Amino acid sequence: MKFAGKVAVITGSGRKQGLGEAIARRLSEEGATVVIADIGGSRDSATPDAMIGAEAEMREVAESMPGAASTFSCDVRDPDQVRALAAHAVAAHGSLDIWVNNAGIGYIMKPLGDVSADEWRAVIDVNLTGAWFGLQAAAEIMIAQGKGGRIVNIASQAAKSGFMHAQAYTASKHGLVGLVRSASIELGAHGITVNNVCPNHVTTGLGKWQNEHFAAVQGISVEQYLKNMAARIPLGRLGLPEDTANAVAFLCSAEASYITGESMNVSGGEEPH
Repeated sequence: MKFAGKVAVITGSGRKQGLGEAIARRLSEEGATVVIADIGGSRDSATPDAMIGAEAEMREVAESMPGAASTFSCDVRDPDQVRALAAHAVAAHGSLDIWVNNAGIGYIMKPLGDVSADEWRAVIDVNLTGAWFGLQAAAEIMIAQGKGGRIVNIASQAAKSGFMHAQAYTASKHGLVGLVRSASIELGAHGITVNNVCPNHVTTGLGKWQNEHFAAVQGISVEQYLKNMAARIPLGRLGLPEDTANAVAFLCSAEASYITGESMNVSGGEEPH
């Protein structure tokens, strides 16, 4: 129970079978009290009901955790809501020890000329600026507590390589690499580590949509698209949510206390740099 007595916030964790849920479960299994955070309901055209964690689903995810859990609705584009989320962790559970920036938009993917300015801003606002707001809010509390902490961003293979129809997504994830490199320098003196986890494709609910989208773009079946993807991965299989969750758990553990500013690939060998 390496996280016994620790409190962890995981943004974007309110959807069943998502990366956020898997991360929350992994930390909970090791004793952490977890805060299941998601947007709670559609706010605009960039956050459709089919792609976000609604309050009812957030509660179901929290109730499925093996340990103590609470929920908090938060739009990570709003710094006041992000600070309120961090304050909730302390008020409800007594501290804030782990913060995982997992919330993201990976469903606005179009040819370069078809992406609107509003769509570009939506992706950057959630994936990069939202992570920045989370990092700020978590760091402020962790510094005040004086006992260090762990901050982890869920980046992507797209933080290292480019992909078609994913200009905003790739730019936002590349931005996370620079963010942790700078933030880790400032926060190291406080015993706070800041890292990225960079998974390749994982078939979550969002991943299923991506499979269908890119299979259609290539004019092949989803089954063939998945076979082609697995064939280029040295370990011969697609990534699982648990693969990412295990990497997060490691970076949040005492064993990783000397690791900061890094962007760890979890790609079965597909991403070599």
